[in-house]
Amino acid sequence: MTAQQRLRVLVITIVHDPEDARIRYRQIPALMSAGHSVLYAAPFAAFARTPPTGVRAITLPRATGRDRLSAIWAARRLIRRFGCTADIILLHDPDLLLAVLGLGGRVGPIVWDVHEDTAAALSMRAWIPTFLRRPFAGAVRLAEQFAERHYHLILAEHSYRERFRTDHPVVPNSVLVPRARPEAPGTDRVVYLGKINTPRGGAQMLELARAVPELRIQLIGPADPDVRDQVRGAAEVGLVEWIDFLPNHQALASLPGALAGIALLHDERNYSRSLPTKLVEYMAHGLPVITTSNEAAAALVTDSGGGIVVPFGDTAAVAEALRTLAASGDSRITYGSNGYGYVAQHMNWHRDGPAFVRVLEDFASGASRSP
Repeated sequence: MTAQQRLRVLVITIVHDPEDARIRYRQIPALMSAGHSVLYAAPFAAFARTPPTGVRAITLPRATGRDRLSAIWAARRLIRRFGCTADIILLHDPDLLLAVLGLGGRVGPIVWDVHEDTAAALSMRAWIPTFLRRPFAGAVRLAEQFAERHYHLILAEHSYRERFRTDHPVVPNSVLVPRARPEAPGTDRVVYLGKINTPRGGAQMLELARAVPELRIQLIGPADPDVRDQVRGAAEVGLVEWIDFLPNHQALASLPGALAGIALLHDERNYSRSLPTKLVEYMAHGLPVITTSNEAAAALVTDSGGGIVVPFGDTAAVAEALRTLAASGDSRITYGSNGYGYVAQHMNWHRDGPAFVRVLEDFASGASRSP
């Protein structure tokens, strides 16, 4: 199959929000721009989301907590129904490896997009009892080995290559970098984009708001149950500005003019090797960034010169960094300009999107190695 032929791509998730930026705002538009057709199966109803324009969509149950089997089974039925006519089946969850078990010879080529280090992330899954997390992690590693032998893989991080025996294409979490340089950072608004929970620094951001009352702390994203009441209460008394959910393009439109973007992730194994996409989004819109010292995040800031790295849990250090930025126009302009230039060159979906499409076209044509 050549790149000029139209692929029929079945894109499936039962875990991610259908508005997931990697899936909804980067991969699917890249496929459509190349002339390929997309059937997008996702938990639209569970998240109360509207399917993207121009895409045929099917709603699936959501896999959450211990309630996962019904969603896996529904996905399996859908794959058996539509997979035989698909040129590519693109899976976005490790759960879906169960849904395609034994179907490899009866459906189109199966591709698993490896978003995260699932085994490492189990330490943050409250629904898994502590004594089961190590056995579950072992089972996940076995599943990864099985997937590598039987399906195609694409990886969201270069560091994920260490988990696999052979080489697989990397489709990084780059972003659509604005072609024009953004406006200069502002002086008093601090922004956070993304899911809000304890491991992502939810409680610390409320503490930060108390430490810098002269600044506006704006949180954009849904809050998980562990911090939802605290975030709602803080917003009600004016301690923070909280917008529960915005589609990605609207959330990104709120970035220009902010003083800084923050990512106060905790010291978790899964975060260490996975780059927070929000940092790249902040930089792409000309904002200085402040991040905790997870390996991937700290490396981005060091390599780009786009911000400040602070110790884990050190709210005073974050407050000091923000006050320094607010007081120094030269510093925030330099950080913002450095970050924008770096991601425009190294983490730009305008370049990586077409490369992603070529990877799928090669899988569909058999030009890549057979799984």
